[in-house]
Amino acid sequence: MIEINGLYKRYHRQRRVYDWVLEDINLTIPKGVSVGLLGRNGAGKSTLLRLIAGMDTPDRGEIVRRSRVSWPIGLSGGFQGSMTGRQNVKFVARVHGGRYNVEDIIDKVRDFAELGDAFDEPIKTYSSGMRARLNFGLSLAFEFDVYLSDEATSVGDRAFKAKATKAFKEKVNQASLIMVSHSEGILKDLCQAGIYLENGRAWWYDDINDAITAYHKETENAAVTDVKADGEAERQPKPKTLSEARVHLQKCKAEFDDAKAHFEQAKADELPPHERKAFGDVFRNARERLHDARRQVQALQTPRDDE
Repeated sequence: MIEINGLYKRYHRQRRVYDWVLEDINLTIPKGVSVGLLGRNGAGKSTLLRLIAGMDTPDRGEIVRRSRVSWPIGLSGGFQGSMTGRQNVKFVARVHGGRYNVEDIIDKVRDFAELGDAFDEPIKTYSSGMRARLNFGLSLAFEFDVYLSDEATSVGDRAFKAKATKAFKEKVNQASLIMVSHSEGILKDLCQAGIYLENGRAWWYDDINDAITAYHKETENAAVTDVKADGEAERQPKPKTLSEARVHLQKCKAEFDDAKAHFEQAKADELPPHERKAFGDVFRNARERLHDARRQVQALQTPRDDE
């Protein structure tokens, strides 16, 4: 069981204090229950996973872990770049020590990650996908009560994705998962419950389908532009400064990335045309807003003729 009590988290960058990423989160994740973590880009999903794993610390509140929790599979920033894949795996295996045979761990990770000769090359030469595959194999080589996954099943080609999904399914029979994924099919297949993040707050749902429904409502509302009675789209006030335009561009980029990921996943899941169309409409609207935001930034960057 994992208890999250009064959790607050925000980041401080260049002497600026940003708004809360997570605010007053109170959750109890029962033992043996696999949970899907949903929310738009920037909602704090990866931040919450890192906090649960103990890789980051909250500004307020606490997380009580009454089980063995993995590091987030898919977040591969913990490797030492000048060391080879084999050396990194060996180091982690020795740290965990005890009941594990180091050479067995190395063999398992090498076979699962499918890196070939690159397994004995420095990590700094790896692509992000190769790093994630190595992290995936390393995580599954150890026995945890709870496995954390941040888009881990989206790594690699189709064959590796199938292999990763199969490995997760096998782990579900022995342990539970807390996972972030843009694939609703994967979430429905592997998770029973859901946590939905919005504006720094978290809502628990006993049924993953209810969490997905709540997430759909948010994305659909965000994609809908206010419409006047005569049918013309209501124009939002244009940014007046370059700083405002850049902030607006970042927001539009996050919305576009989110819409694109869902549209591509809808195609990969081979949804019926009428269901896929809804994702396509949201994607196209987000793309148009992104293009418009870029034009606004460019316009404010261009010197006026009379200056």
